[in-house]
Amino acid sequence: MTGLVSNSIRGFGDWAEAADFCVLSYDDRFLRRKRLIGAGGLCFVCDLERTTSLNAGDAFELSDGRFVEVRAAPEALFAVTGPDLPRLAWHVGNRHTPCQIETDRLLIQRDMVIGHMLEHLGASLEEIIAPFAPEGGAYGHGRTHAHEHGATAHGD
Repeated sequence: MTGLVSNSIRGFGDWAEAADFCVLSYDDRFLRRKRLIGAGGLCFVCDLERTTSLNAGDAFELSDGRFVEVRAAPEALFAVTGPDLPRLAWHVGNRHTPCQIETDRLLIQRDMVIGHMLEHLGASLEEIIAPFAPEGGAYGHGRTHAHEHGATAHGD
């Protein structure tokens, strides 16, 4: 192991050329401390002050000044369509289900219970494999698990 550590994250557009990249699922992009290996073999430890939600296009800033780009992994999703997409989106949000909102469809992780509920409400579901980048929380950047402004985590 090289002893490389990342104690900070740079947002999309706030970093230069990447030395490597990590492909992480939506769940894996919520982390505090973890050993990671980039697609090109660059090994490092992510050791952040608090649990953080990462977005595709963010980058780990390594202790030697290099950057490792974060990419969203393809995941098993439902593409949700229907005649009343705002209503369907409301029901997804009411169940605190992460949702990627697009012009003509919603993308959610494949959950058979949520899928059945949506079909019952008139939605059409298509099983797809795609990168997942759901909307962030209303009170902060990325995921929020509390109803306080700036809350981004629920612990280590």
